[in-house]
Amino acid sequence: MKILVVGNGGREHALAWTLTQSETVQQVICTPGNGGTATLTKCQNRNIPVEDIPAIVALAKDEAIDLVVVGPEVPLALGIADELTKNHIKVFGPGREGAKLEASKSWAKDLMLAAGVPTAAGAVFTDPQAAKDYITQVPIVIKADGLAAGKGVIVATTLEMAYDAITSISQGEFGQDNCQIVIEEFLQGQEVSVLAITDGKTIRPLIPAQDHKPIGEGDTGPNTGGMGAYAPTPLVSDTLMVKIQRDVLEPTLHALQNRGIDYCGIIYAGLMITPDGDLMVLEFNCRFGDPETQAVLLMLDTPLDQILTACCDRRLAELPPIRWKPGVSLCVVLASSGYPGTYPKGKLITGIDAASALGAKVFHAGTRLVDGQIITDGGRVLGVTAIGDTVETAITNAYQAVDCINFDGMYCRRDIGFRLRQS
Repeated sequence: MKILVVGNGGREHALAWTLTQSETVQQVICTPGNGGTATLTKCQNRNIPVEDIPAIVALAKDEAIDLVVVGPEVPLALGIADELTKNHIKVFGPGREGAKLEASKSWAKDLMLAAGVPTAAGAVFTDPQAAKDYITQVPIVIKADGLAAGKGVIVATTLEMAYDAITSISQGEFGQDNCQIVIEEFLQGQEVSVLAITDGKTIRPLIPAQDHKPIGEGDTGPNTGGMGAYAPTPLVSDTLMVKIQRDVLEPTLHALQNRGIDYCGIIYAGLMITPDGDLMVLEFNCRFGDPETQAVLLMLDTPLDQILTACCDRRLAELPPIRWKPGVSLCVVLASSGYPGTYPKGKLITGIDAASALGAKVFHAGTRLVDGQIITDGGRVLGVTAIGDTVETAITNAYQAVDCINFDGMYCRRDIGFRLRQS
């Protein structure tokens, strides 16, 4: 098989690397890829932006690509899957209508309510003053309605924070087309990510993961795209996973079907597990999570191309149970100084080979290959991922590898997995 992976982050490096491990995959092309995919066996980069859908479709046709795997949400929201399908190219990723599951939080909320999926109470506003008048108590959750690179959710603990968040969204901080405001009740508990694969008829969950969104240790500070993750999380028991399948995944798929949406791809459910063990859906995403994908795929034993092809061929129900490696996988994100705000680029990275020699897998996110050297090119730079037989071993293995790597201004949280130690 020849497979095209669209995207340039850590998730896409993990997808590309996992696909190249399969004997049935001859080549992977990444658009645009990063420094990690540029040095990956059986892989090459093509410098095409993810938003340039006509160029990506043309590349897929010219290269006789057997399968396109779309990593980021932006090209999905722009309709890349629809265009590929029109050109008879298999694609793992929903069309524009299905991508609204992530591209519009208000649309997703309506779908959840129609499906009877448990979710937080809330309201949607276009008038910022009406939004401010709606708030009577804190903490409360303020969200930009559209895509915001994982940063459009503010947990306001004071009225001043809530009002500032509403003003920021209404004034276009997350884009002039993203000024609609979603306000939801604040839920207490632990967040869990359940990524599920679907062919539009059948839906199956992958192993559950937990990520760490805030920039600071102890889950403090502003939200990021994710500073680390681990999988599987013991917070989701087999019994709870049955409930997630019954009360969240299957009703959501049925609701999409009822709207005439043929959804082939990932349904990512961001869940809150309350202290009494109940669950609520915080949000949906329409693609693999980042950095959850890095942790989840390192545990995968079934060839990924077999799973994705089964979805595209609408025969997921016939696929044998997905096999997983034993143990726990943990990913630590190394970020540039200043992230999630402004940050420098072009810093030389050293120590990746030494980290890999310890058995860790270093997934590149914001990197470039320049004259044979890897340099920083983003806010989240690397995802150092390691497996351990136990929680403690996974944490130790990951951080030993982290300590091999260096670049000017490098920052990471030193407490990824702290919830596991508390469980």
